[in-house]
Amino acid sequence: MARVVVTDAAARDLKDLIRSHRLPENTTERVKGSLRPLADFPELGPELGGSLAPRRFLLGPWRWMIVVYRFHPDRDLVAILAIVDGRTSTSPTASR
Repeated sequence: MARVVVTDAAARDLKDLIRSHRLPENTTERVKGSLRPLADFPELGPELGGSLAPRRFLLGPWRWMIVVYRFHPDRDLVAILAIVDGRTSTSPTASR
């Protein structure tokens, strides 16, 4: 079972999204629920291509919420790197 760690940058991203999108009070718990499967299936999400490889992504509790992560198999660690609004032109999935 992999350890899932949320980086400071991803925590800030989530805090900013909660504020800017006026998300519900239980948003953090919802995001944790979306991340739970990564402990058992760390390569669950598709790999982002190009310069973002070997990063992967999965959808958060809302289809527009993109969680970007990297699996470090040598350490059995999943690092959550960013949580972004996938509807923006700067989203890591914008070119998909």
